[in-house]
Amino acid sequence: MNAGALVVGEALIDEVLEGDRVSRHVGGSPANVALGLARLGVPTRLHTAIGADEDGQLIRTLLSDSGAALTEESVTDVSTSRATATLAVDGSASYEFTLSWDPRPLDDLGSPTVIHTGSLGAFLEPGNEISADIVRRGRGSGAIVTFDPNIRPSLIRDALTARSRFEALASSSHVTKLSDEDAEFLYPSRSIDFVLDALVDAGVAVVGITRGGHGARLASGAERVTVPPVVTSVADTVGAGDSFMSALIWALIFNGEGWDGQPIPQRRLERIGSIAASAASITVSRPGADLPKLDELIAGGTARA
Repeated sequence: MNAGALVVGEALIDEVLEGDRVSRHVGGSPANVALGLARLGVPTRLHTAIGADEDGQLIRTLLSDSGAALTEESVTDVSTSRATATLAVDGSASYEFTLSWDPRPLDDLGSPTVIHTGSLGAFLEPGNEISADIVRRGRGSGAIVTFDPNIRPSLIRDALTARSRFEALASSSHVTKLSDEDAEFLYPSRSIDFVLDALVDAGVAVVGITRGGHGARLASGAERVTVPPVVTSVADTVGAGDSFMSALIWALIFNGEGWDGQPIPQRRLERIGSIAASAASITVSRPGADLPKLDELIAGGTARA
């Protein structure tokens, strides 16, 4: 199997509002993960739905400059989607969306080591079925599946249906990463450890829950570890979870030891968690979803080439 990743999900333009200032960045959680993996040296393709317009060209250019490729089927006849992120004084972001998710089918998956999906691409109709089909076929051919729901409650019309789709994709994945906000939406009033246990019991080999400035919790088999946050000056939190996700995938699957999809021991769980937290800290230290390159992660001392 060729070493590389196929990422499935939305790519869009983030318009970030901070007081009177407006900045525009390429965004969309799956696009950010594709960007992050490519910057970490992983051959990466993104299957998405963007327009043949100025915004679509901005997305294509940034991904290409970072080493990520778009599938030919990704360019469609619809306009490229947008998300407006309004920043609070603490750097946290709230979102409003103008988007659609209707990607073309992808007949040839290639032979990726990893297939990643999540966010709007996993939940919004009609394209969610394309995402689910790619996951089914990819796992059937031996790919490691990773999943980040990255729930946007304002775009979820039916919470019960969304939870059902989450459970189906999570149980089909080897790695599932959530934020604490995702966990609260999907498992209301349940503790972080309850959610970790539930997903491990469902067959997920590695589970992560990020907790913003409080770090993260990881689980694998019977192991549970707390990942402390990396203290840094926060510009904004846009892309932090995607940076954690891409670095988690890299550290677990592409950095040295490789991985067979089975539960991992505590020390390795702690090590990959530290790498993922370091990547997220780099991203939050600068504006927009500007995910780190491999040399930046290595310079931080948590990763090795």
